[in-house]
This record gives sequence, C-alpha cells and structure tokens, in this order.
Amino acid sequence: MNTNYLELILKARVYDVAIESPLEPARRLSARLGNEVFFKREDLQPVFSFKLRGAYNKISHLGAEAARAGVVCASAGNHAQGVALAARKLGISALVVMPETTPQIKVRAVLDLGAEVELHGDDYDAAYGRARTLESERGLTFIHPFDDPLVIAGQGTIAMEILRQHDERIDAIFVPVGGGGLIGGIAAYIKALYPSIRIVGVEPEDAASMDASLKAGRRVTLDRVGIFADGVAVRTVGEENFRLAQAHVDEMVLVTTDEICAAIQDIFEDTRSIVEPAGALAVAGLKQYVAAHGSRGQTFVTLNCGANMNFDRLRYVGERADLGAKREALFAVEIPEQRGSFLAFCERLGRRSVTEFNYRYSDSSRAHIFVGLAVAGAAAEREALASEIGGAGFRIIDLSNNEMAKLHLRYMVGGPAPQVAHERLYRFEFPERPGALLKFLRAIGVGWNITLFHYRNHGSDYGRVLAGIDVPPETETEFLRHLELLNYRYVEETGNDVARLFLTAG
Repeated sequence: MNTNYLELILKARVYDVAIESPLEPARRLSARLGNEVFFKREDLQPVFSFKLRGAYNKISHLGAEAARAGVVCASAGNHAQGVALAARKLGISALVVMPETTPQIKVRAVLDLGAEVELHGDDYDAAYGRARTLESERGLTFIHPFDDPLVIAGQGTIAMEILRQHDERIDAIFVPVGGGGLIGGIAAYIKALYPSIRIVGVEPEDAASMDASLKAGRRVTLDRVGIFADGVAVRTVGEENFRLAQAHVDEMVLVTTDEICAAIQDIFEDTRSIVEPAGALAVAGLKQYVAAHGSRGQTFVTLNCGANMNFDRLRYVGERADLGAKREALFAVEIPEQRGSFLAFCERLGRRSVTEFNYRYSDSSRAHIFVGLAVAGAAAEREALASEIGGAGFRIIDLSNNEMAKLHLRYMVGGPAPQVAHERLYRFEFPERPGALLKFLRAIGVGWNITLFHYRNHGSDYGRVLAGIDVPPETETEFLRHLELLNYRYVEETGNDVARLFLTAG
C-alpha cells in the first residue's frame, strides 16, 4: 500500500461520521502557565473520541466482497464504538469482541450502535486473540485499532485541521500515546509540512510502551500496564506506528496518575467538560514539559482525545487532583496526648486551609495525626510548612509522595480505644470557611479530651466532621452548653450500630 501519509491523510474519508472538532483557547491554563494553550476537542466527536476517524477511513476503503462479509475488531472502549458507528453508517455488519470485564455501559454503547458483541477473556489480549480467530473462521476483515496505514491516516486528519484552524506559529503539539496510531498520523502530516513544530508524545508512567521502545531502538513488550488511563493501556505499540515515531517524534513525556487527575480538573475549569484519563494525558504532559523547559510565551496544542469517563472514577479523580497539581500536602504529625495539644497544633496552622484531618486516640503518651493542607504548588512551600510545624516541637513526616498514605491511610481513623471511659461520638456540620475548624476546637476548649477526629474537605459549602470526645458524666451539662454556644449543626452518633461495631471498646 502507498504509505505517502501526506497523500493518504489528504484523501482520507472521515467526515461522513466525524466533525471537524474545534481548536479552543484554554484561557485559564494559558494564564497560569505563561504560554498560549489550545485544546483540540476530540472529546466532542459523536462517540466522544477520535477513534471513529481511523475506523471509518479503514472500513470505507473495503472492497465490495470484504464489505459484504463484514468486519471484526477487539476493543474495550473507544475503538469499539468507532468501528460500530462506521459500520452502521456504511451498512456493513460489525462484530466487536470485548473482554468480559468491560463495564456494562460500554457494552451497551456498542450494542446501541448496531454491532454484535461477544464477551471473551479477562483482558484486551484475550479479546484480540478471539477476534483474530473469528476473522479467519467467518472470513471477516479485522480492523486494527492502530497498526494500519488507513487507520493512521484517518487519525492524521486531526493535524490537517489544526494547521487550518491556527495559521500562526505553533511551537509544539502534545499527543497521547497508546498503540501509536494517533501520534503516527499527526506526526507524519505535521513534519511533512512544518518540521520545526515539535511533536511530544505523552504516556502514563505505568504504561510507557512507546517510550521504552524508542529508548531500546526496537519495539518492547511490557510485562504489564496500569489501567487507570485504559484508553492507552497498550503493552506493545504497533510496528508501523513505531517506525513513524522513530522518524518524527521529538520527545516523550511520562506522567503520573495524580498528574493525570490534575489535568482532568484543568480541562474542566477551562471547558466545563470531563475527559477520560487518556483524554487528559496531553495536558498533563504539557504542564510537565513547561516546568522542565521553563517555557514562556510559546504556543502549544494538546489533543484532548476522549471523554468516555466511567462515572465511578470521578471520586478518585477528585481526591487525587490536588495532589497531582501539588495543591495539597499530606503530613503525619506526632503530638503529646494531653488536653489542649490538639488545639495547640491547630493554632500553629492558623488560617491555613485544612483539607483533611484523621486522628484516633491510641495511648496516654502521644497521638498521631494525618493532616492535609492546601498549598500553592511549590515544593519549597511544603518544605517550609513542615519546617515550621517541626520547629514548634511536633514530630512531622511529609507523606505527599507516599502512595500507601494517599490510597489507604487517609481513610483510616483507627479502631476502639479501650482506655477512653466516656467517649461520645458526634457528627458536625459547619460553614466551610477559613478558621471554622479552629473555631470548633476552641469552642470545645481544653476541658475535654478529643479522642477521634475525621474531617475531609469535599469542596461543598459545609464541612463535615466526625469527632469522639471523652465526656465524664459530671461534666455532661457543661459540655452540652459548649455545643449549643458553638451553634454548629450536630448529631450524636454514640449509639450508631456502626460506631459500636468499629469504634467502641467492649
């Protein structure tokens, strides 16, 4: 086949199903980074991903006999929907093999587009093997998700649109990389016309098959890949895609899961849309590139390649976004276990924005607190904060880069405290404003010992706290008076079955 990609891309058939997606200025992100940033909005395509471009271009070039026989593909997501839509548009039957672990919402989306679905195996590799078997048994045409010149050319039409939509200088284009079809097509077109524009590929650290291959000078198969950014979770890049990357890609950038989550938030703040993790890769890579190169006053384009986000991931993304943007610092702090020490620690924090508190009484000598604090993003500020708290006599450990702490410890407040004789549990709500937490602690005063404390800022108007307080019977009247003066809404949970099961001694 002719692999003159400039010609293949110019002749590609995509617009029967695809739109010319907008190239939108990202004003907030541009102002923050000191560069002009544009988002190429492939998340606005009919199937919320660029994948239908390559699928349609490939299927539309089938001969009459192959078209009558039908097509088959293996995919757990965006490629499956692209193939299904393209086949329906062209009146061709399509069979999609999906792993048995595919979320039902994605299976339903493919069925709704008129394709036949077969569930097979636990992962993409198993589904791929089954699809190739069906290709042979039924005489179908296999539609590869990335390693095919016509698929690559279909994706390359994005580059054609970018140059048409922005006829001024572009310094770099940032492209998510999975199997390599998207970056292969874009790089081939851009470098044929404007070789000075840098092509920067972006992969997750735990699924960096293209980066590993380029460094090795040959295609590398990873033992395993992380699946958070499932749209690019590919163990081996395509052969043709690797060849194009070797020839045309200037640089690869690897990003963490936290950085991807922060980029999802960045895109939302500029567009009010929520992209999938793979769809935010380019923005995450751009931010890392700007920090590493000290770029200022340049023009960058990022490929926001998809928005097929599973709703159940949103909570995780929200939790990790501030960490990825370096807007939250996590610390473990040891304080003396004596009345007033918790208040003294919080007064040391002053009016800093507290994102989380976890504390549980353990013994009579010292207590450990897990605390999250809002920071501006610079590592120097986090270090200065740790130094300030440590200088006040509190032992402190920075947990901001500790994966166990970020994933698990922050949700754990401990079990029963046998030494606490008169513990009472309360849920409190208070207006989420600077100083509200300190007001709460001052209202309790130093007359009662706080035995448990869990607070997490959820971004709503009201903060929510679960507190355990040791209230001897002879002080109950005075304690309740304190609560009324505090004037925060509260509910006593001492008798809650869950509290009895997990938090109450005996």
